[in-house]
Amino acid sequence: MSQTREPIDTYLLRVLNTLMIERSVTRAAVKLNQSQPAISAALRRLRDITGDPLLVRGKSGMVPTEYGASLLEPTQNALREIERITVQQSTFDPATTVRTFRIGSPDYLNVYFVPTVVERFRQQAPNAQLELHSLGPAFDYEHALEEGKVDIVIGNWPEPPEQLHLSNLFVDQIVCLMRSSHPFAKRELTLDHYLQSPHLAPSPYSVAQRGAIDMHLARERLKRNVVVTIPYFNLAPYVLLKSDLIFTTTRLFADYYADFLPLTVVEAPIDFPPMQYYQLWHERTHYSDEVRWLRSVISDATRTLLEQRGQS
Repeated sequence: MSQTREPIDTYLLRVLNTLMIERSVTRAAVKLNQSQPAISAALRRLRDITGDPLLVRGKSGMVPTEYGASLLEPTQNALREIERITVQQSTFDPATTVRTFRIGSPDYLNVYFVPTVVERFRQQAPNAQLELHSLGPAFDYEHALEEGKVDIVIGNWPEPPEQLHLSNLFVDQIVCLMRSSHPFAKRELTLDHYLQSPHLAPSPYSVAQRGAIDMHLARERLKRNVVVTIPYFNLAPYVLLKSDLIFTTTRLFADYYADFLPLTVVEAPIDFPPMQYYQLWHERTHYSDEVRWLRSVISDATRTLLEQRGQS
């Protein structure tokens, strides 16, 4: 029946390494700043674990056994690997980093959100690079986060993946956007009018995630009349200018374009739940100082943007 031996720990590895080099319990004790009895006790434990004397008396002092000498190289390799694992990471400094950071962002945030993020990023990390990746049905953002292809994804899906970390950014109201000459830009838009009117809608950003608008309507057993679907959010305002379509979107997006285009923002006739925006990241970067800094840049940019738009 085989006997289960005591596992060897880092302390014993250091003692073994020093004993093989110094070939003396006394000198090893001094080198390791330990008492001689402590090193003697450690040597006894090492002998029990290995089943070998390791050090024996020779003509001019202690000498390693053949097996003990063979353990020196693997012991030193093991200590190097342990040091590599346990050594503290160098302090991250955004002012000197040359890392490339990657953010996955839906295009409806790009026009008014991304410039503010880039401004903050360049101010704090002038030597780093920033890549923005557009989200779409063909882009598996969960896999991209897991593989490190992106550091952070910004989204507003009603049901974000539970396995990802999440930090809320802001909440926005749902409104309707249409051209200023639209019939319902001047008079009340009722629920019947809303459901029967032709609508413009964006393509889903994820195959696994239905759009928040249609998901809410489905829960209320309602369906709108979507006649045009577009792949890019920022096409919507220009399509509205030349059509009788209604676009259901967030107030931040609608107000931005209504400020400089002949478009009108109308209150939605349905009590849509507010749209929650958040940033997502994977466990693999949860403790990364670099990605923690990037999350703070996005949060700061969000606060600046909302202050500029007069929102809290």
